[in-house]
Formats: sequence, structure tokens, C-alpha cells
Amino acid sequence: MKNIAIIPARGGSKRLPNKNILLLGGIPLIAHSILEAQKNATIIDEIYVSTDDPQIKEIALSFGAKVIDRPAQLSGDLEPTVTALKHVLASIPDQVSAVFLLQPTNPLRPDNLISDAFSLFQKNNSDSLMTITRNHQKLGKLSNNQFQPFNYIMGQRSQDLEPLYFENGLLYILASELILQEKLIGRNQFSMVVNHPFATIDIDTQDDFDFAEYTYQKNKKTI
Repeated sequence: MKNIAIIPARGGSKRLPNKNILLLGGIPLIAHSILEAQKNATIIDEIYVSTDDPQIKEIALSFGAKVIDRPAQLSGDLEPTVTALKHVLASIPDQVSAVFLLQPTNPLRPDNLISDAFSLFQKNNSDSLMTITRNHQKLGKLSNNQFQPFNYIMGQRSQDLEPLYFENGLLYILASELILQEKLIGRNQFSMVVNHPFATIDIDTQDDFDFAEYTYQKNKKTI
């Protein structure tokens, strides 16, 4: 059985048009995830890009990924990612053990993230792994135009906050059986804490993209 990477990258982005093919650090956004998967060839046997866009397909193929043409009914704004993953599994002949989900909008990943995460995935006999990052903000809810603290008491120091975490989107590892059930997180999931500047990058707007470019240049990420 094989381990595969799936990069879901449909066209038609509205807030940042053509975002998956914009040049970040001189190469298309989607290529960052392809190259990261290729660095882990001892773990990942095949790399698939699921897309409905001819330009994304052409770029993915030029960088050495295989492409699964995603049908229109699975490419809408409200379509969940897991249906694209399930479509890939149904479209390839191989028996798949684990799927590495690499989102192109999270293009920068810390060194050794994939190998370290896979070791944890195997060690804990997990059916799913997701990466998370600690949040250090004072959060609250708004009720009748009044702010109500959620994770702290007014006046409390930031360093004394109860730890809360956010889903950073850098990496998911999933047992193929879970995807066939159209689930991304299983009962035996492992949450890997990643506290790194790259964990705050999730590109959806021009400001997000500009911040990613700044972070890329500042960290001199080797690809």
C-alpha cells in the first residue's frame, strides 16, 4: 500500500483571483506544496493535485505532480475538501494507506514537519493527525455591543492565559479509510503543536499573500 500526498487546488478564487498560480518567492504558489512533498520521497510515494483549472494542471504537471481532473460538481465554493480527497482515491488504481493533505494556501512549512509528523502518526497508531498552534491573544465574545472575555479575566497578564490553540492548516495526515467515510478527523487523532512563523500564514487575500512573501524573504526558506 502507498502513502500519497493530495494537494486540492481548484480555480475560481474570488477574493484573490488565480491565487494558486501567483508567484511566491519566484515560483507558483501551488508548487511550494509539490516541492515539499517531493522532499519527503522516502515517505510519500505519489503526489496528486486535484484541480478543475487548466493552468493549475499545467503547472502541477511541469513540477512533477500527477493531476486528477476534478469534476464541476466537486468544485463549488461550498464543497468540502474531503470530497475532493475521496474523488482522488476513487480515481487511482493504487491501494492507499495514508494521505498527506497539503493545502496550497499554506505554502511555507518548517523543515522536517512532514517526517516528524509522520513519525508521531505512526508512533501513536493514529487515524488522523492535524497541526495546531498556540494562540496568545485575549479572546472574547460580543454581546449587545459589549465585549465579554472568553479565555481570560479582565486585567489578567497575557502570559498567564489558559492555553488555547488554532488549526493552522499546515498539514493533515489521514488514514484512507477515514476519507472514504468523508471525515478529516477521526476518533484516534493526534494534534501536533507547531509554534513557528509559517503557522500564521493562510492565503486568502492580497494582504495574506503580501505577508507570506515578506515571511518567505525574511526566513530565506530553501525550496
